[in-house]
This record gives sequence, C-alpha cells and structure tokens, in this order.
Amino acid sequence: MAVNVYSTSMTIENMSRHDMLAWVNESLQLTYTKIEQLCSGAAYCQFMDILFPGCLLLKKVKFSARLEHESIHNFKVLQAAFKKMNVDKIIAVERLVKGKFQDNFEFVQWFKKFFDANFDGKEYDPLQSRQAHDSTPSPNPGPMRTSPPVPKTVPTPPRQISTVTPPRRSTPLARNGGEAELVELNQQLLDLKVTVDGLEKEREFYFGKLRDIEVICQEHESDNSTMINKVMDVLYATEDGFAPPEDEENAEGAQGDHEDF
Repeated sequence: MAVNVYSTSMTIENMSRHDMLAWVNESLQLTYTKIEQLCSGAAYCQFMDILFPGCLLLKKVKFSARLEHESIHNFKVLQAAFKKMNVDKIIAVERLVKGKFQDNFEFVQWFKKFFDANFDGKEYDPLQSRQAHDSTPSPNPGPMRTSPPVPKTVPTPPRQISTVTPPRRSTPLARNGGEAELVELNQQLLDLKVTVDGLEKEREFYFGKLRDIEVICQEHESDNSTMINKVMDVLYATEDGFAPPEDEENAEGAQGDHEDF
C-alpha cells in the first residue's frame, strides 16, 4: 500500500516550475515545455506504474491526449490506481484538465512529495514501457483502413488491357499519401485550436485581474493618492496607433454621419 503524504504551504519544499519540469522529463524521458501540459494526466499514470507496478494498465493511458475528454479518461485511470493503493488524495479532475498553471503546479508539487515518499529506487525504462503498451493507434491507421476497398476496384481493367495496370496501381498510393497529409494537417489545425483556446483563457484571466485593479483604483480615486494616480496612468496608457474601442466607435459613427450627408 502507498505511503500517504499531506502537504501544506509550510510542508512543501518549494521547487521552481523549471526544476519540476526537469524532474518529470528526466524521470519519464518526456519533452514537456510547460507545467500546463501535465493536465493530460498521462505522466502521473506512468509515475504510478513506476511506484506500484500492476496498479494500472498503461495500455489504457492515452499518452497522446489532446482533448479534454481524453485527459479526463487518464485521470479516471489515475483515480482507480489511487483507490487500489489506498491513496487518500482527492484529484480535482475538473480543474486540472482545464490546463491552468496554478492548479497543475500545486498538484505536481504534491505528487513529487508523494513520489519521494514511496519510490524504492528500482530501475525503470519509461520509454520502453510506453512503447510496449502505447497508445492507442496513431492518427494514420484511420486513412489506412479506407485504402483496401480501392484496390478491389482495380483488378477489373487488366482483363481488357494489361498496360493499364501500372498507372492504376499507383492511384491508391497517391491517395494514401494525400490522406496521410490531410490527417497531419487536421492534427496541426487541432493543435493550433488548442493553443488559441489556451491563449484566450490566459487573456481573459489577466484582463479580469486588470479590471479588478481598475475598480479598486476607482473606489479610492477621491483619495488623491499619488500611487493610485500612477496605477491609473499605467492602466489607461496607450501605444501609438492604438485607439480605445470607444474612440473607434465614435469615429465610425462620425464617418457614418458624413456618409449620410
């Protein structure tokens, strides 16, 4: 059974995000570049396989998870392993899969402490273990399954003219190449969408912070505080060529009035 750990801000040894990423990447031979990527849950599943072999099936883990429902699946696998090993920690799945830095950083800090308390130092090849169970078919098997029906229609023409066969045989190969390229482009499009979604969430987060600061400053604007005035100047400062939305709307309205005349 697992050794449970209970961490607070007083008991956690503060590791920087860079140190934490280095530990994850070195331990599992991964190439994560930011803490938010841990939101897939796959790394934690493999850490559990290191600590307690047999507590979960790695073949159930979606190591290439990119969508939220795939990450939720991985965390369910992790929860089942926790339950099996009597780990008391409650996993806030709904928050972790959103990919926010703070939630994932706090969880990996706890998990590092949990790992250190339970690791017995045995050797483990993470790359070989992933390859042995991995994954879930890659994106290519989809189009490859559609290719067999094409050759079935090819044998008919050779009965009439044998010379027609060579060009017809090249057609499925060209289609397979095109389909593989289409799958790759779709995957790139999905990656870009995930990136944009993350950037929009981050933008909304910081915009909310700035709005809160603005409200506080406005509440104390009558105090004639030098600090408040400086903060307000920073909030309302604009760059050359940038016009606030209200000014743009007024300009458009004025242009519309001129057009009416």
